[in-house]
Amino acid sequence: MPHLTLAQVEALAVAAHEGQTDKAGRPYAEHLRAVAEGVRVRGGTQDQIAAAWLHDSVEDDALTAEWLQGAELPRAVKDMVLALTKRPGEEPESYARRILAVPGALLVKEADLAHNADPARLAVLDEPTRARLTAKYASVRALLGLTSD
Repeated sequence: MPHLTLAQVEALAVAAHEGQTDKAGRPYAEHLRAVAEGVRVRGGTQDQIAAAWLHDSVEDDALTAEWLQGAELPRAVKDMVLALTKRPGEEPESYARRILAVPGALLVKEADLAHNADPARLAVLDEPTRARLTAKYASVRALLGLTSD
């Protein structure tokens, strides 16, 4: 069975998140595009770039886990997306352990955190939200053993 191309994965992810916005009110596809590009410039594989496009799709209910399991995607992409999907009530330490246990997922999460913590993105948020998110992203980076950008 042939796998979806990166262009098909991108189009699918953009369509799945249609109408969704980030915390600053920007179209969510901009975040997906930035994470995919962050993975690419960090030397990520095609599978990691595909996972970057889909990294929030199950968590944000844009696509279902059942859809992902049946999708024409390499097992590695599916594994990374599921590893990156936060579960309700999950402890950050458990989330970090799962990311570290799945080959390729850490690079995708690193690109995700880098975009989420981008000062230009955070600057448009109110101070309490900016402070909360900055601390959250720093905590996750520490759990993953990532040094500061």
